[in-house]
Amino acid sequence: MACGLAEIDWTQPWFAPWRELGEATAHHALQQQSVAQALNMATAGHIVQFVPQSALPEGQAYEDFIFKTGQVPTRDGLHDFFNGLCWQRFPLAKRRLNQLQADAIAAQGIRATRGPVRDALTLFDENVVLMQAPDQVWAALQARDWLQLFVDLREHWQHIHLVLFGHALLEKLVTPYKSITSHVYRVDSQVNMQEDTALDTWLEQDLQPDKLATKPFEPLPVLGVPGWWPSNTERAYYEDVTVFRPKRTVT
Repeated sequence: MACGLAEIDWTQPWFAPWRELGEATAHHALQQQSVAQALNMATAGHIVQFVPQSALPEGQAYEDFIFKTGQVPTRDGLHDFFNGLCWQRFPLAKRRLNQLQADAIAAQGIRATRGPVRDALTLFDENVVLMQAPDQVWAALQARDWLQLFVDLREHWQHIHLVLFGHALLEKLVTPYKSITSHVYRVDSQVNMQEDTALDTWLEQDLQPDKLATKPFEPLPVLGVPGWWPSNTERAYYEDVTVFRPKRTVT
């Protein structure tokens, strides 16, 4: 069963950019009782095919299998459904992430620890939010100055562009809760983030091992985004330090 798909509220602001692509695919998955089949129906001519999880040979790394076969093992659930949508919407970026994972596996093998590049690739794939914002907003995010970011600079959010990319993050937001925290990756100001093809092409070029090894991410509790949660109209919402944590000081 394609469990959980009927629970997606496509009217939520974080799902709105995914709705055109995702709502029909979820409907087909529920009819077919197969996420892989529904994704394949929506991705004719794309760079990967979706296959049942059972197609992954025992002992072969998931990323290596995708790289070598062009097939994505897919379970019937929210996590792999959103992963498939990401492959549909951002095929070049997803292929680049997969290529870098496969390169690292080929060079280092499968180890108990992934290493900094593979760690960053996994974070990106699972939990990233792409963000285009002016320097003042980015500086407040880096400083974890949440009151400045969300209260003092609140009007700036009308001009900030966000794209949720991480499929585990999308899965969590089906049942939203205050402490959901993403990893933000900054997008160059020259990129048209309202054009998926332009963003996808830029990501394919920007995702480089040396940059990823530095873990170029900033934490963002996503339900702090103005307009994304009713309670965040109040200043007190952001004074909850269990969610909006101050930046650690290095001693």
